[in-house]
Amino acid sequence: MIRSRRARERFPKCWPRLVKLTTAGALRIALVGSILISPVRAAEPPSIALKGHDGWVTAVAFSPDGKWVLSGGEDGTLRIWDASSGKEIRVLKGHSSAVSAVDVSPDGKRLVSGSWDHTLRIWDAGSGKQLKTLKGHEDQVTSVEFSPNGKRIVSGSGDDTLKVWDATSGESLFTLSHDDEYDVTSIAFSPDGKRIVSAGGEKQLKIWDSSTGEELKTVLAHDDAVSSVSFSPDGKLIVSGGWDGVIKIWDSALEETPFKLEGHSDAINMVAFSADSKRIASASEDKTTKIWDVLSGKELMTFRVPGEAMTSIAFSPDGTWLVTDAKGELRIWQLKDL
Repeated sequence: MIRSRRARERFPKCWPRLVKLTTAGALRIALVGSILISPVRAAEPPSIALKGHDGWVTAVAFSPDGKWVLSGGEDGTLRIWDASSGKEIRVLKGHSSAVSAVDVSPDGKRLVSGSWDHTLRIWDAGSGKQLKTLKGHEDQVTSVEFSPNGKRIVSGSGDDTLKVWDATSGESLFTLSHDDEYDVTSIAFSPDGKRIVSAGGEKQLKIWDSSTGEELKTVLAHDDAVSSVSFSPDGKLIVSGGWDGVIKIWDSALEETPFKLEGHSDAINMVAFSADSKRIASASEDKTTKIWDVLSGKELMTFRVPGEAMTSIAFSPDGTWLVTDAKGELRIWQLKDL
C-alpha cells in the first residue's frame, strides 16, 4: 500500500491508494484519470485505455483469473472492466464519498471497497449487488484486503486503527491500534493468513496474530513514515519502503537486522514482491521505478517516465510484467528478459 507525499498534498484526508499483488493475483492501483494497460515491446506499445471515472481513479484490482479489472474512483463508484477489450461491464454505486481502496476475494466472487465515507462495502462480483456495509471506522478507510482463504477482511484507517472483519457476516471481530497521532498506511496478510503486518506514519512496523489480535512484534523500521509493506509470497520475508527513500528486506518475524536497498533519491511510495519472491519493485517520488534482485540486492532495471512520480506498482502473477502508473496512466512493462 502506498502513502505518496504528492498524493497527500492533493488529498489531505485520504491519500490515493495502492498497488498490491495478492496471493490470488489481485492488484490494487492508485492513479489519476484513466487506466492504461500496455505490454511494452516497442517504443510505442499497443495499449488499452479504460476511461469512465469522473476525476481521479484511486484504486484498482485484477480478478484472480485476470479476465476483468475492478477500479474505484474519486467519483464514489466502483467499475468493472473487461481486461481484454477495455469495455466497461458494470458500475457499482453505494458509497457517499470517494472510494480509496478495493480488493477481490481469492475466488473472484466478491469485492470489498473502502471509502472516505468511513465505511467498507462488500459486493457480489457477478451481479454488482451490494451485500454488506461495514461500519466502525471513525475516519477514512485507507486500505482493505481479503485474507488468503477469503473468510476475513482487514482494513486500515486514518483513525489510527486496523479492524478485522468476518467477510460473510460483516461483523467486526476486533480492532488493533497504532499510535494515536498517525494513520495506518499499509497492511498485508501473511500467505498463510495467520499474521498481519501493518505500517504507519510513526515509522514502525507491527506484526499481529490475525486470529486473536495479539501484537506479536513492533520495530522502528525507518527514519520517516513507512509508506508500504508486504509479505513475500513464500512467507519468508517482509519488504518495507519509507519516506526516508530506503527499502528494507526483513525476515518475516522482524527479528534480524534488515538488508537495505538504496538507490532512490526521494521517498518510496510503493514496494511489491514478484510472485516467485525473487524480485522486488519499488516506486519513488524521484519519478523512477526500480527492479531489484532479492538475493543479491542488485538493481536490475530502472523505469523513467516523464511527468508525475509513479506511486503504484505490481508484478503480474507469472512475474513477466510490471504495472506502473504515471501521468494519469497505468503502463505494463514486459520483464521476461530480466
